Amino acid sequence: MTETLPMAGAPANVNAVGLTKNDYRGFPSTLCQGCGHNSISNQIIAAMYEMSVLPESVIKFSGIGCSSKSPTYFMNRSFGFNSLHGRMPSIATGALFGDTRMKGIGVSGDGDTASIGMGQFKHVMRRNVNLVYIIENNGVYGLTKGQFSATAEKGLQLKKQGENPYMPVDICMEGLISNATFVARSFAGNPKQVKELLKAAFAHKGIAVLDIISPCVTFNNQENAYHSYAWGKDHEEPLHEISYIAPRSEIMLEQEMMEGEIREVDMHDGSTVILKNLEKGYDPTNRYQALHALEEAQQNNWLLTGLIYVNTHKPSLTDIYNLVDTPLNRLTDAELRPDRAMIDKVNELMF
Repeated sequence: MTETLPMAGAPANVNAVGLTKNDYRGFPSTLCQGCGHNSISNQIIAAMYEMSVLPESVIKFSGIGCSSKSPTYFMNRSFGFNSLHGRMPSIATGALFGDTRMKGIGVSGDGDTASIGMGQFKHVMRRNVNLVYIIENNGVYGLTKGQFSATAEKGLQLKKQGENPYMPVDICMEGLISNATFVARSFAGNPKQVKELLKAAFAHKGIAVLDIISPCVTFNNQENAYHSYAWGKDHEEPLHEISYIAPRSEIMLEQEMMEGEIREVDMHDGSTVILKNLEKGYDPTNRYQALHALEEAQQNNWLLTGLIYVNTHKPSLTDIYNLVDTPLNRLTDAELRPDRAMIDKVNELMF
């Protein structure tokens, strides 16, 4: 297997761009000890380090809530935008349209996305913005003392909120019906799966929606709560084992992996996602099968995790515009201003 060696004289623990894992860290977390959000931040750090991503090529986005504090805790060398409550998608759309060389990582929560931000969430999916959109989903508003969020299950009892009378919003279902091109779900208590899905999402060109169940240890961690560690461990139903193979690496499948059905999904950057089906026959490129799987999981109270749906053929937002090679935010006034002959031609057509 081909291997990228570290730069001459560099420590053995640097990646292909000469960075250590510490170069991908952020400030110390101020979230509650044991919060699932911290586990997700750690896996983002690990995934970006292992993929040898330059932090300066990534923009971080967030809204408001416990989840939206998370970008502070990873990739301190990356630029970031902290927006208003529920408004992260429009900020991300503008920034990534302005500089198409950048990749976006947006971290939101179930309140920030599925309540006040639902409208913007819908539009960022249909536009297929080149963004990894992570929803750290705990079923409560943890920053404002534990009110029910839109993803809280019907009948959930919380100490100060009583009983939730409403059916929950299924974020993955919303992603599918809104034509997102990458939809996955994971559980913060399954760090290996979280990391591999993050890698696959980052390699995807277009919107990649990751609904990650992330227990709130302060307000919503009763054993029978659908967003708790105990419930997640007991009810998780992985669709497959997932592995990410970086570009230019030789793909080698071990013999024992052939016992299950293997599916390979080629990503835009030349990398490959290898899925070993645990439930034989599941095809993540089949949108109708994905919808059926989510509906079945909802009826049976399964925490269905894995790569639920992927479409690598739909153009991203910036692909459908005839943009110049220079990023829009790097164009000079002279380049932006049309010449006199073009202005005269436009005026003739209008008048």
